[in-house]
Amino acid sequence: MISCQNLTLSFGEKRVLDSFSLELPGRGVTALRGPSGCGKTTLLRVLAGLEIPQGGSLSGLAPGQTAILFQEDRLLPWRTVERHLTDVLPRERRGEAGSLLELVELSGEEKSYPAALSGGMGRRLALARTLALDARLYLLDEPFAGVDPARALRILERLKALPAPVLLVSHEPALLARADQVVELDGPPLLFLERKSNQKEL
Repeated sequence: MISCQNLTLSFGEKRVLDSFSLELPGRGVTALRGPSGCGKTTLLRVLAGLEIPQGGSLSGLAPGQTAILFQEDRLLPWRTVERHLTDVLPRERRGEAGSLLELVELSGEEKSYPAALSGGMGRRLALARTLALDARLYLLDEPFAGVDPARALRILERLKALPAPVLLVSHEPALLARADQVVELDGPPLLFLERKSNQKEL
């Protein structure tokens, strides 16, 4: 289990995290929902090691064990779709590029360049590149922006089957309803309100 306890982080006079705590399961998709600007992206950046909190602790996660999808796609216009994946896949896993493109429904676009992709296709490529990284936790900031709802739901089901947990930010009710659990937030500073499980009792 991955746990953050009493995280505190301020930017100047603005307190974004104030003794914030959260535990994440070892698998499945956890969705964060809260108003814009409440601190969700900052939390992802702290978990990714891109922001260092002034207080609190993280356990169950070592530096370099996360992969983060930013709100911007950050694609390289001179690299093909396939090369975006093989550039980050370890040599012994480069043969997995095709299955990653299948996961995000981009099969057949291997030789295309970002300029030839729609906004939703570019978003899906950025997602596939993130998933190509070996990680113990995937952090996805609005991963389905510009992706049509039916396709987003299909991809979400595949994310739930990954061997590592996924923490994503979304405002889409249909996606939130299909996540394994939803964490309701408010802020700033970021405030834990409620955790809802969508998993059916056996």
